[in-house]
Amino acid sequence: MLLEAAKLAWRAISRNLLRSFLTVLGVVIGVAAVIAMVTIGNGTTAKVRDELSRLGTNTLFIRPGQWGPGRASTEAKRFNDKDVLAIKEQVSGLRGVAPINRGTATVIAGGANHSSSAVGTTNDYFIVQDWDMALGRNFNPNEDRGSHAACIIGETVRKQLFGAANPVGQLIRVSNIACPVVGVLAVKGQSGMGDDQDDTVIMPLKLHQRRIGGTTTISSIVISAQDGVSTAKVQSDVEGLLRERRRIAIGRDDDFSVNDMSQIAAAMTGTTVLLTGLLGAVAAVSLLVGGIGIMNIMLVSVTERTREIGIRLAIGALESQVLRQFLVEAVMLSIFGGVTGIITGLALAYGVVSFLQVPFVASPTIILMAFAFSAAIGMIFGYFPARRAAQLNPIEALRHE
Repeated sequence: MLLEAAKLAWRAISRNLLRSFLTVLGVVIGVAAVIAMVTIGNGTTAKVRDELSRLGTNTLFIRPGQWGPGRASTEAKRFNDKDVLAIKEQVSGLRGVAPINRGTATVIAGGANHSSSAVGTTNDYFIVQDWDMALGRNFNPNEDRGSHAACIIGETVRKQLFGAANPVGQLIRVSNIACPVVGVLAVKGQSGMGDDQDDTVIMPLKLHQRRIGGTTTISSIVISAQDGVSTAKVQSDVEGLLRERRRIAIGRDDDFSVNDMSQIAAAMTGTTVLLTGLLGAVAAVSLLVGGIGIMNIMLVSVTERTREIGIRLAIGALESQVLRQFLVEAVMLSIFGGVTGIITGLALAYGVVSFLQVPFVASPTIILMAFAFSAAIGMIFGYFPARRAAQLNPIEALRHE
């Protein structure tokens, strides 16, 4: 019986293919938008999570001032060498402690020049960031103390200044500093924020402070806990030590922040998940619009086929059979729109994630939900026109012109 209803429904749909296509277009767009948005959002979340995991789940970032909505502070006292030394000596379970100063500098080699990020730090920076050397070496003790100039460059800087040549031993100028390249960092690619991590020049902290920053202070500190050591305990120990060193009275807020990498990762991935949900919800609204379109066209179809319905009822067709015929027709339209929307959405998402260079993470749950929702729309919005057709008076329907 359902098969016969499906055949009649297909016959009615095929008589007006263009109108049928325009009817389901709203469902196609709605399903495609939901699947594309969620898939792109999932890929972005996976990309951010992967990039943050490269920094290590046992990494903590220490910055002066409190950071957050309405709490950003740029006036808090910066750190100094004694703070770094105190953390190294008094906080147990640490793998490395890296003071960091950042700036922007023009890097020149021969006739080539490039604007890059200039980072002043120590050899611990490569430990806490899990960053290996592709060529060359780390800073030696004299360079680390700032007695001799030296630079370690990222892959992007190497390509811009030296092409495919080996730059180790070559002399470059960073702002007004002439320093030899002693190492080239392994490729890391883009960060979760979209920054090119390989576009960097790293030099000893003392050299950066004296020749680029013009200061003896430190803008931030990155520390890494040993495997098996609780980052929560390390964070608590660091906060207690810095409160003591910065003479913060009991009951007063910290004038610094210590952020666990897992906290940062949770916040960032939580944000992308929320945005994905919001975009998916907005896209889902178009599914309702598509359902209204199906209902409108089905009402038109009932009006056009009034005499046909009257004849069927007059020769003995039951109201339930007429109801089933039009309901099946509406469901077939919405299912066709749902399947087309799924294919379109996945294809669109694949193209976008390929362009953005993020993983393609399709969600089977969302695909099934979108398909089920499109079928439900056909049943819900098709029921009223189908019921109207079933309740037609046969005599009045036969008189209809």
